[in-house]
Amino acid sequence: MAGHSKWANIQHRKGRQDEKRGKVWTRVIREIMVAARGGGADLNANPRLRLAVDKAKAANMPADTIKRNIDKATGNLEGVHYEEIRYEGYGVGGVALMVDTMTDNKVRTVAEVRHALSKHGGNLGSDGSVSYQFKHCGQFVFAPGANEDRLMEVALEAGADDVINSDDGAMEVLCFPTVFEQIKSALEAADLQPVLAEITYRPEITVALSVADAEKMQKILDVLDELDDVQEVYHNAEL
Repeated sequence: MAGHSKWANIQHRKGRQDEKRGKVWTRVIREIMVAARGGGADLNANPRLRLAVDKAKAANMPADTIKRNIDKATGNLEGVHYEEIRYEGYGVGGVALMVDTMTDNKVRTVAEVRHALSKHGGNLGSDGSVSYQFKHCGQFVFAPGANEDRLMEVALEAGADDVINSDDGAMEVLCFPTVFEQIKSALEAADLQPVLAEITYRPEITVALSVADAEKMQKILDVLDELDDVQEVYHNAEL
């Protein structure tokens, strides 16, 4: 299946993430604690925790730090209780936004998210106002030049839902979240290395912005990203 140009968007996103690498540990620790509290400490029986631990290892988090936070979440050590809350709204030019947070004070968090949006040209919406524009899925992104035939063969055989060849040569493998781990293992076994592998909310339709609006939209994303309680921000802007 063909798709629009995506590689520039992915590079841009990864570059912004790399600039803010110092926040990664904080977010991963919260994800570990929420995943462990909800599904237990056994990585084999808790796919969400296994994915969070993989993120922690990729960020060079020490094993004892990972274990300590799992223990806090499962009651073996005293820890903070985090609540997951999603906020939906709009950015510049009608861009759809979903903001996933983990917080120990939801009154503070909603005030901060609302302020970040309203101050920079966006607004908070109601539950369900934009979520229908996103697909919950596993996503593997490959740089231009990947072996298309081999990638399609391995991915589809492992249970992928779709393989998208973008106009710029980048390729995406999409799957249901439930088969993310088995596809990840199959790709690794075939020595096919994605530049991005995650369970995400992928926009069904993207919004093209002018240069000026793209700069304003990036400001909203940066301000949201700076909030301590924000874990992920999903949007459908082409930046």
